[in-house]
Amino acid sequence: MRIDLNSDLGEGFGPWKMGDDDTMLDIVTSANVACGFHAGDPEIMHSMARKAKARKVAVGAHPGYRDLIGFGRRPAAGVTGREIERLVAYQVGAFQAVCALAGYRMSYVKTHGALGNACNDDDGLADAVARGIAAADPGLVWLVMPGTPTERAAERAGLRPAREIYADRTYADSFNLAPRSRPDTVIHDAAAASRRALEMVSEGRLVSESGKSLKVEIDSICVHGDNPASVEMARGIRAALEEEGWTLAPFAPPDSASIGHATDQVGPE
Repeated sequence: MRIDLNSDLGEGFGPWKMGDDDTMLDIVTSANVACGFHAGDPEIMHSMARKAKARKVAVGAHPGYRDLIGFGRRPAAGVTGREIERLVAYQVGAFQAVCALAGYRMSYVKTHGALGNACNDDDGLADAVARGIAAADPGLVWLVMPGTPTERAAERAGLRPAREIYADRTYADSFNLAPRSRPDTVIHDAAAASRRALEMVSEGRLVSESGKSLKVEIDSICVHGDNPASVEMARGIRAALEEEGWTLAPFAPPDSASIGHATDQVGPE
């Protein structure tokens, strides 16, 4: 039994830091790296690629709306499908290039925040994201939420989907995430998150807040890096899974052969 553990990392900006990226990289098997629109910058992106390479952690682009102040979690009314194609392709391409500079290869894409929520509810927007990913690199895996438009859009676009669940969030009846604006939709209890994650992967199903159930395939478990309990939560989930006989491994293993001209080989930062 194999499962991936992923987290949204690299979400600082300049000297401002969010979360404990270094510790999380020692726990997770895949890192979703912010690409500069909701958080992150070229220096952070490059640093994350180099650190992930040293730990053999897979990396993926984590594109979101252009919304640094709102951390990409505010809805973007009026954004068209064509605009979404371009903002996704732009961010994916940027992280691909920075990874090449670090001599590493990114292997997947996961949408962030309000962009992810929107395309998980709308087939047309999901198709736009898929077109943006495929235009940048049709060999990339798309980390999607099972039972939502993103899973269907990946298959229509010929992209390989990997299906993730959330240990630290509750689900609406659509099996999209329940809104953060509502109380108790973000889980901060590390023990509770571990129990939820183990139940979901063991049973292969999601349960919404109202009790609705959906059988799903599960390839990865997400713990948000900006959750104050994220390190404790990730450690607990990993330990619980391993105790039950699960092997933790990336769903999209990176090709660590030399890519581009890695600047980390020619001198210090």
